[in-house]
Amino acid sequence: MAQLAELEDPKVREVNARHGDDHGVNLGRLRALAKQLKTRHDLARGLWGTGDGAARLLALLICRPKSFEAAELDAMVREARTPKVHDWLVSYVVKKHPHAEDLRPAWLADPDPVVASAGWALTTHRVAKQPEGLDLAGLLDVIEAELKDAPDRLQWAMNHCLAQIGIEHAEHRARAIDIGERLQVLKDYPTSPGCTSPFAPVWITEMVRRQQDGS
Repeated sequence: MAQLAELEDPKVREVNARHGDDHGVNLGRLRALAKQLKTRHDLARGLWGTGDGAARLLALLICRPKSFEAAELDAMVREARTPKVHDWLVSYVVKKHPHAEDLRPAWLADPDPVVASAGWALTTHRVAKQPEGLDLAGLLDVIEAELKDAPDRLQWAMNHCLAQIGIEHAEHRARAIDIGERLQVLKDYPTSPGCTSPFAPVWITEMVRRQQDGS
């Protein structure tokens, strides 16, 4: 914790606060510290327990994902309220856990939109990597009905799933693009030069073009 305190930068904290995050440590420096520490699961548990944003990010870099119990991951997802901690928890830990598929449907149906967004993130991962057994048409039905009025972080996760279905599955592409066009979600989202818009019709079209071009 003392090392993390030394890495604290008020300017970094100010920038992160604009995005809903609560840490002031440059992520490159945080990763360098994690590389020095290597995998230390007990330390990771202790760091997570502090509730500190930077400590929790470090914990996710040095933990052993498969050493968590499913109930621990469920509790952690409910505790992870800031975007970066939540994203790293799902991406770096939950996706690698053998019980990820057991947690996914329960989280999808959870009334807490932040927990539900974790379920959608896991679903998006399956759409891309292991779609067998998923009801893609049913997912599109839910997205079509709920995306427009979903809270921000849940909306972002559902929109990602919509785009992934359109990108990966040609038989559903026209419908995915049509849903995006009608709902207009994230159409005006500011996008940096060289980056792809998160507006699903644009995102789908661009990624499919890259796949076809082999780029």
